[in-house]
Amino acid sequence: MELGQLLLTRGEESRVLARAKELKAKLIRLRRTIHRHPELGFREVKTAALIAETLESLGIKVQTGVSKTGVIGYLGAGKPVVAIRADMDALPIQELNEVPYRSQVPDVMHACGHDAHVAMALGAATLLKGMRLEGEVRFLFQPCEEHSDEEGKSGAMRMIEEGAMEGVDTILALHVGPETKSGVVRISPGPMNAAVDSFEATIMGRGCHGAHPDQGLDPIFITAEVILAIHGIVSRRIDPSKQAVISIGTIQAGMVKNVIPERVELAGTIRSFQQGVRAQLHIELEKAFHVARALGGDFRLDIDEGCPVMVNEDRMTQLIREAAVDILGEEKVLFQEQPNMAAEDFSHFLALAPGAMFRLGVKRGQMRPAHSPDFDLDEEAMPIGAAILAKSASTYLASPFK
Repeated sequence: MELGQLLLTRGEESRVLARAKELKAKLIRLRRTIHRHPELGFREVKTAALIAETLESLGIKVQTGVSKTGVIGYLGAGKPVVAIRADMDALPIQELNEVPYRSQVPDVMHACGHDAHVAMALGAATLLKGMRLEGEVRFLFQPCEEHSDEEGKSGAMRMIEEGAMEGVDTILALHVGPETKSGVVRISPGPMNAAVDSFEATIMGRGCHGAHPDQGLDPIFITAEVILAIHGIVSRRIDPSKQAVISIGTIQAGMVKNVIPERVELAGTIRSFQQGVRAQLHIELEKAFHVARALGGDFRLDIDEGCPVMVNEDRMTQLIREAAVDILGEEKVLFQEQPNMAAEDFSHFLALAPGAMFRLGVKRGQMRPAHSPDFDLDEEAMPIGAAILAKSASTYLASPFK
């Protein structure tokens, strides 16, 4: 049977959205509770407790303490298994919004919509609980998407290590889109989020009095030349048709204004979409730092590989798109999502099972970008996200890909 035949008619689909809209007050309440009490990565204790309590109230089997604070919910049984992932962590940002649900934790806020992701996944669980399922839906409430632990591992990596993906046939997720009109869905197949690597480097010179630079070897001057070389990598060493970014985020040197320091420390990020380009960027970055040796100094460079490219699998992308179209109508589902240079550790899950992530527009009025202290979203869109997650999961279970 074709996927299109399995999807319900528009009228029946509208009832799925109508059911989700009946949950709107609950979704808003959940989101605002989490928003008031944000928690950083691997510290999401209160958030995890709220998730577990909500799932248990639905009669869904719950596993807690996964990767420290992660929660897994199990609905249904047998094969196939479709997973729905929602990240839980907040960011170290002081909220500026003057709203009743403003963060009550100093210097911590949900500035990326993870509070809404959790609420919508719980909404999907509520909807799916009332459906006849031909298999298992596994809810992965993931800690620490934004950062990593002392070993450089994110929450997705830790959950995978602890068996969260065992037996999973496909996985889906959503992310709020503050740049997109509320209620509009964007999804496309292929690479959607860049691979991200980071680097830390030290450029060594020879310190001396600022009045006598000839008696030393100025590492700040050397660093300036290295930075010029770094900024020439993408524009002059990478194929112009390929997307890539190298950005320097920190530079630290010296303590006194009239003393030339011994060294300069700098760090930055590397973004790419193709493995060949990723490898070339690493090689070219090291070449750029060799400028320091050409000028008489020295350097130390460490490059750490992070998340791989997040790739939406073709069939799951189409399944989610058709579910969204049947719920919202063609005009509110855009099939031309632009690749994003931001990283997304959902890519680690996609390396183990085919799947896809869609973006749900939550823009109301002026755009409030993610990771900004005034980030906020249109809560009216949350029932849509819950409905699409639920319908996509149930459709896959009814006709799993062979």
